[in-house]
Amino acid sequence: MTLTGTLADGTHRLPLRVYYEDTDFSGFVYHASYLRFMERGRTELLRGLAGDQSEMHRDGAGIVFVVRRMGLDFLKPARMDDLIDVVTWSSELRGASMHLAQEVRRGDETLVRAEVVVACVREGRAIRLPEGLRAALSRTRPTIATDP
Repeated sequence: MTLTGTLADGTHRLPLRVYYEDTDFSGFVYHASYLRFMERGRTELLRGLAGDQSEMHRDGAGIVFVVRRMGLDFLKPARMDDLIDVVTWSSELRGASMHLAQEVRRGDETLVRAEVVVACVREGRAIRLPEGLRAALSRTRPTIATDP
């Protein structure tokens, strides 16, 4: 298991470069590309805390994670060839769900802000988050300043 990005100070940071395929005809990042960037950030956060999701599915007798709700604020555009970071942390834990905050940043600028609710599911039904993952997620609280 190899972690992409870094997990430190209560947050996970995934560095990415914006490629032509991520943009629309104007050279700005297409809005749906941010969803893929943030999915990668959430996946790498979970990988760093609890291992590969495929292993959790296999070892947890079919546990999967599904996005239940997502709210996005598009603040500024990214462009082709920009270097960006996807920053992810836990904002709240509930019985069967984790509430994650994410930001896509270019340097000190926040480009996109998201609140994501991810449910833990087995055989189509919500189940309590595994205790090991819950404990690990509870330690992911930002020690960085976020824009208001």
